[in-house]
Amino acid sequence: MTNTKSGFSGGLDRRSFLQYSSSSGLGLVLCPSLPVLAAEPKAKAVIQIFLSGGLTHIDTFDPKPYAPPEVRGEFKTIKSKADGEPFSEVMRRTAAIADKIAVIRSMTHGEAAHERGRHNMFTGWRPNPAIMYPSMGSIVAHEKGAQNNLPPYVAIPNGNDEYMGTGYLSAAYAPFSLGDEPNRKNFQVRDLRLPGGVTSDRLKQRRKLLEQFDKDFSKRAEADALRATDAFYDQAYSLIDSPKAKAAFDLNKVPAKLRYRYGRTNIGQRLLMARRLVEAGVRYVSVLDGGYDNHQNLQAGLRRRMVPFDQGYAALIADLDASGLLKDTLVLLTTEFGRTPRYNATRGRDHWARAFSIVMAGGGIKGGIIHGSTTADGSVPDSDPVGPSDLSATTFTLLGLDPKKRLFSSGGRPHRLVDDGKVLTDLIG
Repeated sequence: MTNTKSGFSGGLDRRSFLQYSSSSGLGLVLCPSLPVLAAEPKAKAVIQIFLSGGLTHIDTFDPKPYAPPEVRGEFKTIKSKADGEPFSEVMRRTAAIADKIAVIRSMTHGEAAHERGRHNMFTGWRPNPAIMYPSMGSIVAHEKGAQNNLPPYVAIPNGNDEYMGTGYLSAAYAPFSLGDEPNRKNFQVRDLRLPGGVTSDRLKQRRKLLEQFDKDFSKRAEADALRATDAFYDQAYSLIDSPKAKAAFDLNKVPAKLRYRYGRTNIGQRLLMARRLVEAGVRYVSVLDGGYDNHQNLQAGLRRRMVPFDQGYAALIADLDASGLLKDTLVLLTTEFGRTPRYNATRGRDHWARAFSIVMAGGGIKGGIIHGSTTADGSVPDSDPVGPSDLSATTFTLLGLDPKKRLFSSGGRPHRLVDDGKVLTDLIG
């Protein structure tokens, strides 16, 4: 079987797209013989937060206070607003808003390598050497399209992880990358402003010239590749031409008090940016934060990362709830896998994919829920195991997309949006 993996693996900008669009077809059509029954959408947008490296579940959302020291670790526990269920002390602010979130303690997939774990959690599929599957964000971009002159799929601060990409879909559905850090003093979104010396009139002249070239090119080019290029240019011009769209990326318009509520940290300002983008009309926002691969000295390393994250995440949920956006915005807190049940010789935890925790909130998800459980040492699910395909099936269903819908890759092979995933109906209000 031919490998249909696209050559595009990063975030989408104007220059990168042109390098690939000439060789990338749209890569899919809806199978005409299969009916698609869409559910009534409960969510209008998704924010997927991804903590890269593998977040330890025992030291955050699934503590084991009565286990031996080498299992329970060095953190104390606190009661959360999810019926008093314990969280780690490093999740103090999140524990205070736990009545608005659903913690899944029984996530599992068995892939303990970073790349394979990320593939599972971004796409909902197990890795396949014959094909690269699209990320959930790219599928949403394809199925829902753009609105309000904004890209349908945005990555903060960038989309350089290939598993966040388009897989067998066209490069037109790749994430639009900010290309800069929102917390930086002189933060500026890449390709959002016209280059020096290029006026609006000059841009219009260039666009007319490009359209003329396209007419000639279309006579000999593959139609799919040309449509992908046109889709990208339409999105780019709309973004540049729309003051409202550009304003969504401008954190200088945010009151200082709100910025400090999220925390003047990288993760805090990334989450604030995500909130502004879904409010403005972006369909899917991926927020990345790294530094969770704690093989040694876990206590110091995790505390250093979780203190700013805890502040920013709790502020995001509370802010979305206060503004009324939470009911329409699905917030996913994900990671590639968990950490080993026991400390290693360097006071850290190693990769462990048999059990870990993720969190869902808003967009039709009930709050104050603890779904599933793990054994006394946190090594495997003890009840209600959940896999990556279940997460994607639930996400698509909340967005009004049928998980059983089939798309064709460029090789003519049909693929469901989700591979045999079950919808987590117990979590849906």
